[in-house]
Amino acid sequence: MQYDSKTPIYIQVINSIKLDIINERIKPGEKLPSSRDLAVQYTINPNTAARVYQELEREGVCYTKRGMGTFVTDDEETIIQCRQEMAQGCLNDFLRQIYELGITKEEAIELIKKTK
Repeated sequence: MQYDSKTPIYIQVINSIKLDIINERIKPGEKLPSSRDLAVQYTINPNTAARVYQELEREGVCYTKRGMGTFVTDDEETIIQCRQEMAQGCLNDFLRQIYELGITKEEAIELIKKTK
């Protein structure tokens, strides 16, 4: 994974995992790698990996069963909400950049319609 220096690594890993969940590369209820394995997989510090899971659990995207590991939530509504929040974030970034170019929302909509 290529990391962007503008965004904290743990947030980038969180977003990568959420994207895998949203796109069902990781299924609801599926066991996630241990913090140690996650650290190896993403070439991050084990403390960062632990923080990733803490944040995902705080957001309700996953939960931990003591002694068994960390699992993706089975709650479809939480996954749908996660998808909507990520989409809104992308849209906000897009609109901010479009406005910086001096393009109105209406012009942006027309550009999107023309894009294949």
